[in-house]
Amino acid sequence: MDDTLTGLETAVTALRRAWAGDRGAAEPVSGLTGTQLVSVLDGLGAVARHLDGVRAQVAAEIDRQSRPELGADSLAKQQGYRNPAALIAATAGIGTGDAHRVVAVGKAIAPRQTLSGERLPARHPHVAEGIAAGAIGQAAAGLIVAMLEKVAVVSSIEDRDRAEQALVAQAPGLTLEQLRKVVTHAEAWLDQDGIEPAERDRRAEQYLHLFERDGFLHVDGKLEVIAGAPLKAAIDALVTAGFRQARDDVISGDDDRVTAKVPQLQAAALIQLAEHALGCDRKDLPLAGAVVVVRMDLETLTEGIGLAEIDGVSRLISPAAARHLAATAGIIPVVLDGKSEVMDWGRKKRLFTRAQQLALAERDGGCAMCGLPPWMTKAHHLNWWARDHGQTDIDEGVLLCESCHHRIHDNGWEIRIEGRGVGAKVWFIPPATVDTTQTPRIGGRARFQYAA
Repeated sequence: MDDTLTGLETAVTALRRAWAGDRGAAEPVSGLTGTQLVSVLDGLGAVARHLDGVRAQVAAEIDRQSRPELGADSLAKQQGYRNPAALIAATAGIGTGDAHRVVAVGKAIAPRQTLSGERLPARHPHVAEGIAAGAIGQAAAGLIVAMLEKVAVVSSIEDRDRAEQALVAQAPGLTLEQLRKVVTHAEAWLDQDGIEPAERDRRAEQYLHLFERDGFLHVDGKLEVIAGAPLKAAIDALVTAGFRQARDDVISGDDDRVTAKVPQLQAAALIQLAEHALGCDRKDLPLAGAVVVVRMDLETLTEGIGLAEIDGVSRLISPAAARHLAATAGIIPVVLDGKSEVMDWGRKKRLFTRAQQLALAERDGGCAMCGLPPWMTKAHHLNWWARDHGQTDIDEGVLLCESCHHRIHDNGWEIRIEGRGVGAKVWFIPPATVDTTQTPRIGGRARFQYAA
């Protein structure tokens, strides 16, 4: 059998085994156990990724046999379509934009040939290997390939190769949204000289329109991420506080916040900020802990070399922007290798201090399990304070959102910290009911952020 289909056939066979389970016969979906359902879902994912690879290769070949210079002999025109994208889109039931992206991936992973007939490796060999192994699908491959093509003229072949290899290795287990953030960071590191000019261009595109219509004040605007970071941090903090208050509202019978959607809560938060800015005498704005954290190396702060990041913002920023924010009131600069506060309190304090929470945010990047931003998390003891006599030390703490915190305690997951301080890595060990081998799964920054 052609190697193109071998991986797909293997994945289909594994899916059949997962569906049949110990009984050896396929059950209706409603008859599958929870363990079987997860195994079948894994199998479906593997089949879909292998199918993506096959479709990308077929699409690239259709594109090759439909190139413009063939004229009337173009495969697409023979089939009654104006171009290969239209043929692929109509046949596969996808949009023409998606068809172009499938073709791009197919070209990126297809073996090449010189004019003399010598075979060359694929233009993006690591992406090709990832697809062949069923580790990544077409959408993930498309994100990586598009970014690498974009920075081709401003980065070296060696740097792009390392980035491609790292991104393909990191992609499995991430949602497409999470991978997009990682790819955005990788792009910034590959094109550092383009960051500051792009920031200037985006500042020139900022705007805010206010107009009344139909009893509403319409707000339409666009802010560059650096300028908008304080606004985002404040609104996110108010929305988070609103969700927490919702639990009390249910008890008291006031469930307005429970039924409110996130956009409604964001609108209410913006109104609250304006009321307080106009001298409102209310003192109940729940912004404790709402800070903008700018993270950079010491060299970035002093020499202007490298890049910096803002917690909760996917796009990296230039050294000039980082230094400007670091000198702004209300902004907390986290300078790595700088002097730090006492991070270990033993049994003297039950709650983690503000400095410790910032250090945990530096290590974990937010919820160490699902990647939510730091302000949507709390610091939790690995060893419970009362039951296990846990200590309030950095290496005994981890940032978790409320959902992941309950998942850890209710479903029997364990957490292991490897190393010490902000450079340590967080590992999650699933219970045997989830993974019989209990293979540790990486969390924190190592999973959700690009390591330059």
